[in-house]
Amino acid sequence: MSYIFSGKNVIVTGASSGIGLSIVHEFARAGSNVVMAARSIDKLNSEVVKLRDNGYSVFAVKTDVAIENDCKKLVDATIDKYGSIDILVNNAGISMRSDFIDVDMKVLKRLMDVNYWGTVYCTKYALPHLLETKGYLVGVSSVAGLQGLPGRAGYSASKFALHGFLETIRIENFMSGLHVMVIAPGFTSSSIRQNALLADGSPQGVSPRKEAKMMKSEYVAKWVLKGIRKKKRTKILTWEGRLTALFQRIVPWIVDWLIYREMVSEPHSPNKH
Repeated sequence: MSYIFSGKNVIVTGASSGIGLSIVHEFARAGSNVVMAARSIDKLNSEVVKLRDNGYSVFAVKTDVAIENDCKKLVDATIDKYGSIDILVNNAGISMRSDFIDVDMKVLKRLMDVNYWGTVYCTKYALPHLLETKGYLVGVSSVAGLQGLPGRAGYSASKFALHGFLETIRIENFMSGLHVMVIAPGFTSSSIRQNALLADGSPQGVSPRKEAKMMKSEYVAKWVLKGIRKKKRTKILTWEGRLTALFQRIVPWIVDWLIYREMVSEPHSPNKH
């Protein structure tokens, strides 16, 4: 693994915590030069100090992926620092928790701005460089991008859009040597549920799920590198997700019922019907 990724120049968005930070650590340990992008430059710089103390090649760029010019500056800074881009991991994302009938439209717009447009902006400016290196374009998605989840209309919509966008980029560049992968973890222990937006746009604050029993971000990160190495197109990390994708085509009404039962059983579920 280290041999494959040694010396590669990698951008990771949403890199200050959770899955993004774990992905940074995996690439750094594999010998890559890693550019860490997130909104909180203080958190990034704190992690950069720790990583550099361990001899890793990393640097931070303050980036709000919902702002197009921030994404352009991120790519420009990477080229100025390392001269090329081999891998772009679009990981930055936020979630929500509210029935659609109750949600403020600004919440849905925010979800699309970060989860979908953030990927579009970063890909737009990185793509010419990825084509030069015959590199790798990665989108961190979710089973919510394969099956709509009640109480997460904006999240599911943004992840469905992410899938469609990245599949199109893959086909448009079919003969170029560019590799595109969408990876779909299950529920992963991170701060995404604490920061999920409620109907009025305020953060949820408390996770409705048992975080200790969830998939670990380190596991997801290892699969990002393994998926790139194996040139996976789509990698669903849970059996539940794979079965959902399969049975959705065979008995979709049963999948709908099971998903409904699962989500409505959450503490203080927004689903009322």
